[in-house]
Amino acid sequence: QVQLVESGGGLVQAGGSLRLSCAASGRTFSSYATGWFRQAPGKERELVATISWSGSSTYYGDSVKGRFAITRDNAKNTVSLQMNSLRPEDTANYYCAARYYSGKWVPPLSRWDYTYWGQGTQVTVSS
Repeated sequence: QVQLVESGGGLVQAGGSLRLSCAASGRTFSSYATGWFRQAPGKERELVATISWSGSSTYYGDSVKGRFAITRDNAKNTVSLQMNSLRPEDTANYYCAARYYSGKWVPPLSRWDYTYWGQGTQVTVSS
């Protein structure tokens, strides 16, 4: 089992920045690919970014490329999402997710590819 706890959400003005953190406990976190998803009211849960178990490979959704950056620190069992140039359309509940991964890296893009989920943290961007 892997337990994930998100933090860092809040209210920010458009153009501002926030840094989300996902703290993991349980099994060896360095063996797990980790992603950030978001879900706004009435919308599907969508992938924001994902990172390989080593941190050497990343993937970003088109809407956040160039603005968000995902990183991980396996020594501290954390994955972070730095969000810059925030827009009102970034408003959503953000979730951290993880899955065990081995072999050649192919970014897991679907929510159904992930086994473990946090409870989410709300991000609200005002215009």
